[in-house]
Order: sequence, then structure tokens, then C-alpha cells
Amino acid sequence: MSEALARTVLDPETPEHWIDGGFEPLFAMSWRDCEDAQAAALRKRFDRFHGSVAAFDKLAGKEGIGAVDSVEDVLPLLFDHRVYKNYPLSLIETRNIPKLHAWLDRLTTIDLSGMDLTGLTMLDQWLDRLDEYGMLVGTSSGTTGKLSFVPRSKVEFPTWQRSYYEAQRATTGVDAYTDPVETFFPGYRGGHHMMLKMLSLFNIPAAGGPEHYHTLYQTHIPSDVMSLAGRMQAAEDRGELGKLGLDPALLSAREQMIAQARRREQDLEAWFFKLFEEFRGKRVKLGGTFADLIRTARSGIAKGLKPDFAPGSFVMTGGGMKGFKDAPDDWEGFVRDYFGLDRIGMFYGMSEVMSMSPRCSAGHFHILPVTIPLLFDADMKLLPRKGAQTGRYAFYDLMAQTYWGGFISGDEVTIHWDEDCPCGWKQPYVGPSIRRYAEMEGGDDKITCAGTAQAYNDFLDFVAEG
Repeated sequence: MSEALARTVLDPETPEHWIDGGFEPLFAMSWRDCEDAQAAALRKRFDRFHGSVAAFDKLAGKEGIGAVDSVEDVLPLLFDHRVYKNYPLSLIETRNIPKLHAWLDRLTTIDLSGMDLTGLTMLDQWLDRLDEYGMLVGTSSGTTGKLSFVPRSKVEFPTWQRSYYEAQRATTGVDAYTDPVETFFPGYRGGHHMMLKMLSLFNIPAAGGPEHYHTLYQTHIPSDVMSLAGRMQAAEDRGELGKLGLDPALLSAREQMIAQARRREQDLEAWFFKLFEEFRGKRVKLGGTFADLIRTARSGIAKGLKPDFAPGSFVMTGGGMKGFKDAPDDWEGFVRDYFGLDRIGMFYGMSEVMSMSPRCSAGHFHILPVTIPLLFDADMKLLPRKGAQTGRYAFYDLMAQTYWGGFISGDEVTIHWDEDCPCGWKQPYVGPSIRRYAEMEGGDDKITCAGTAQAYNDFLDFVAEG
């Protein structure tokens, strides 16, 4: 691709609009033709956030960085998973919303000081009001004992939505803007967990409206329960749950979640089989993990129940097997045959990055150039952009407009840089396996940051002050 065309497509002033022309011109470009525009856009992002995001300014000051000329210059400024959960746990335990709010205010260009905090006693109330104020804060699942809060806002929503829809179109051929499809997701209706928030934000309009978006449970998963799940379980194991002095509504919500988890397989089976009958002969989009789909197919075969959906139906799935040990060797073929579907679409992504990496026809996850991919070795040294390199995945999300988009993930991936994918897409791709360091190391992932250790620790202390 010519240098002139690369400049036309990738305007460094507005990387959030690079996806507007669809995924095709982006994947037709060599990633090498994107590097100059990405570096220029990154410089502009640095200039935007320098002086407007307190936490970012603190880290840049500690590292002695006042300007950047290249991607390598921002490596010491990449956040890791600790940043978005680096608040005192006591703020969650005591529901000190004003202090938690002040902590979040350090991570975004949006001035949160004017938001009314009157009457807020629960996390979900706070997150709901943040939504009304113009934020779209998403949380992690809290598996490490603390929720992360990613400070996204409604400024990012249009490009975030378009990126999601384009990634779906790339991996399934279905355009959510023009082709609504009845959609089924075997989980909660919504919540502030980033995945649930994203699915409700995007799947409801893509389905054609709320009445066309069908979920296993009609409730929202409560952030307050997720935030204290580990502590409540430990207290219950000691017979001391009552001593925590928690709101009775919180305890009731926890009991409901536990009961649902115990009967989920039965609920899931009944829900899917009801779907089979009500939507026989209709076009649908099915969600669910690999394990959900395999279990449903096996149960349906055993009961002599088989769906009959209209042509053009498809699956969007992901999330791995989640401990499911008995999958068929060709589980995708097994699922396609049972559900009678031609297409199984997949993304690779995470809460901290807006752009999804769609799976191509060759089974690889290609990274759109709105994300600058980086890969570190075990000593947090940047690996070269050539051949196939395996290491810790990091990135800069150029679509982030109100918070710093540089992040070090907990994933070990292999990135292929040689533009040799049989599908013809030229952007770098991830595959074949993706592993979590925390799972490999048997506990919380410890990252040695890419910057100066003392500077980074001082920065974390600053963030934690709230």
C-alpha cells in the first residue's frame, strides 16, 4: 500500500475514526504501513493526557518523560492490572463512595468533581450514577479479590460500538448496523461487569431492540456482591458472615447468585430447549462459552432434541473451556452440526482495550491497527516485530480518548508478524494458544513493570491515596 493511501486512511489526529471505513481497508494494509501513523497518533495522545489525567501525569513525572517520539518512549508509562484496582480495600468494605470517587477522578480527563454523590451507599448506585453523568465504567470479575474499575466514558462509545460491530462482521459476515438478528446470551441481562456492560450496550441494538435480546437470567449481576465475594466466602467458612454487618439486601443477592450457580446447568438446558421450539425456522445469533454449547448439544442429542434455525444463523462465542475437560477433538464441527449453523465467530479481547481482534477463516485473531500491539519477554524487554514471538501481551489503545490507553496484560500470546496468514489479512495475528500468567503461576500475576521499579511503585502509592 502506498504511503499516501496509508496517510489518507490513518489520520493521526483522529485514530478513533480509523475504523469508520470498515475493517477491509485496515486489514488490507501491511502493519508496517501503519507504524508511522500509529506513532504520530500516540504522540498526540500523550500530549492530550499530559496535564489532564492526574495518575498519568504522576507516572510521567516519576519517569522523567515530558514528550514522546516513538512507541518505545511510552513503555515506562504502560499501566498494569494493579492500577485500576489500586484503591484501599477499606473503601469497598465501608462503602466510602466519596473516597472511591476521588480515586477514580485521578484516572480520567472527565471532571468527576461535579457529580452529585448524595444518597449513594452501594457500588451499583455509584456506577449507575456515573453512567448518567457520562461515564461507562466497567468492572472486572474480582477473581483476585478486588474489582478493577476501567474509567471508560460515553465519549468512547461510538468508536467502541463500531469496532465491536466491525469485528463481528469480519468474523461472521453479519453487519449489525443493517442486519438485526434475534440474539441469545446464556447469562445475566446486564450489570457493570465490563463484558456484561458491553454485551447489553451492543447486543440490544444489534438484535433490533430489548425484546429481541434474550438472556438466561433477567437480573443484573450485582457489583457489590462481586466486590466482596472472596471476603464473604471466607467469613462464611469461619461461621462469621453475620459479623461483617453487611446490608441484608446484599446477603440476599449473594444467596440468589449462589442458588443460580448451583442450578445453572439445568436452567441453561431448559432455556436452550425452549429457544429451540419458540424460534424454530427463525434466524438467530447464539452466544455462550464453548462449554455451554458442547453441553447443550450433548444433552440435546441424548434427549432427541435438535434445533432447526433458518439459514444465516450463527454463533458468537469465546471464553475458552473454563475447566471443561471432555471436549470433542473437533468441538466446532460438533457444535455446527448439532445447531445446524455454518458460522462460529470469535474475538480476542479484554476489558482494558476497546478493539476486538476478530478470528479469520484460518483461525487466527488479527489485531486492528487502532491497537498498537507490544510483546515483552520474561524480563519485560520488548520483543522484536518479526517472525513469531511469544511473550506477555501489552498494547496501546488509540481509541481511548478520556483515559490513558497503554496497558500491560496478564496474557501470554504468540504474535505473528510475517503477514503470512492464508486468509490474506495483513495485520499481525495472535495464535494458536492464549494463556493467563495467573493460571500458569498458580495465583495472582506479578508483573515487573516496564519502567523504573521505584518510580512505578511511587506512582501506585499516589493512585492508591484516592
